[in-house]
Amino acid sequence: MATFSLTSLPNYDRTTVISLGLEGSANKLGVGVVRHTLLQPLSAQFAGQTIQATHLAEALHGQQVDVLANLRHTYITPPGQGFLPKDTAVHHRQYILPLIAQALQEAQITPADVDAICFTQGPGMGGPLVSVAIVARTLSLLWQRPLVGVNHCVGHIEMGRQITGATNPVVLYVSGGNTQVIAYAQNRYRIFGETLDIAVGNCLDRFARIINLPNDPSPGYNIEQYAKRGSQLVDLPYAVKGMDVSFSGILYNVQTLAKTRLGTNRSTSTNDNADSKGQPSTCPPLTAEDLCFSLQETIFAMLIEITERAMAHIGSQEVLIVGGVGCNLRLQEMMGEMARQRGANVFATDERFCIDNGIMIAHAGTLAFQTGFATSLADSTITQRFRTDEVYVAWRDD
Repeated sequence: MATFSLTSLPNYDRTTVISLGLEGSANKLGVGVVRHTLLQPLSAQFAGQTIQATHLAEALHGQQVDVLANLRHTYITPPGQGFLPKDTAVHHRQYILPLIAQALQEAQITPADVDAICFTQGPGMGGPLVSVAIVARTLSLLWQRPLVGVNHCVGHIEMGRQITGATNPVVLYVSGGNTQVIAYAQNRYRIFGETLDIAVGNCLDRFARIINLPNDPSPGYNIEQYAKRGSQLVDLPYAVKGMDVSFSGILYNVQTLAKTRLGTNRSTSTNDNADSKGQPSTCPPLTAEDLCFSLQETIFAMLIEITERAMAHIGSQEVLIVGGVGCNLRLQEMMGEMARQRGANVFATDERFCIDNGIMIAHAGTLAFQTGFATSLADSTITQRFRTDEVYVAWRDD
C-alpha cells in the first residue's frame, strides 16, 4: 500500500489550499479559482510521519470545495469557419491577463493567497496550450508558487464528480477534441473505448460549417436547436467497432446529403416504399433540420451503445457525461432512457462546468497538489497527446 510523508503535503499543518486554474486547450480560455478546505489539518487527523494512500484519499474526499471564480472568454469565428491554432493562440494571449486579474478580484484574493498555479498541459491544440502554459510558468516564477500540470480530460472527470456527487461512474467524455468511454480502476482512469478518427464534437462542428450555422455560442449548440425541428430520420452509417466508434464516414455521408439533397424530394420506386395504391412514395424535401436531427440521433446512439457495454462489463449503475457535447439535452435524454432500463442513474453538469473552464483545471490540480504532486519548470512543456490513462490518480484509492 502506498504511503505519503505527512510533512511533504500542503495540508500537513493547515486546512485550506487555494489554486488558480488556467485552461486554453482549444477556443475557450478559462480562468478559475478554487478553495479546498479540510475539516482538520492532516497532522491533527493522523499520528506519525506517514499516511496511507487510503486514509489520505478519504480525507480529501470529505473536504469542502468552494468555487471562488469561474471566468471564460471564447474565440468565435464567422459562420462557416473553424478556428485555427495560431489565431486561437493570439486570442488567448490577448485576454488571459485581464481574465486572471478579474478572477482574483472576483475571488477577493491576492497573488499572496494563491498556493498553486494549475494549467492544462494537454491534450489540445499546440498553439493555444503553449500560450497559456507560458503565462502559468511566468506567474509561478513571479509569485514563487508551485506549478501543477493537469490533464484536460481528468479535469473534466473530477469536476463532474465533484458537482454531481457521482461516486464511481462510467464516464462518457465527449468534446470537440476527445471521445472516450472511461472507468476508474487501480489509480487510473482506464479507457474502455474511444473514437478511431475524429471526435464527436469535431464531427458536429464540421457539419455546422457545411450548412453555415453560426459559431455563437457554439456550432454544437446550434445543431442541437436545428435538430429539435427535424422530422425525417435519414439513414446514416452506424460505425461501432467493438468498444470504439468512427465518425469520419458519417460526416462524409451527411455532408454529401447536405450538398446534393437539401430542399429535394426523396422518391423511390421500391415496393417497400410504395403507398397503398402501389405507387412510389415521395418523402418531403430534406431540410437542414432533418440532417441535424439524423446526425445527432445516429452518433448519440453509437455513444450510448458503447457506454452501456462498459457499464455491463464493470457492473456500474452510474453514468457521468462530461465535456462540451455533454451539455446536449438530447444526448442526456437518450442516455437517461438507457439508464432507466438498467435501473441506473445519469449525472451531467450545465454549461458552466461541462464546457471547457478554468475551475476544472484548478480543482483537479488541487487534488494532485494535495498528494504532494508538482510540475517542475523543466517538465512543464505541453503535449497535444496527453492520454487520460497516463495520469496516476493518487487522490483516489477506492
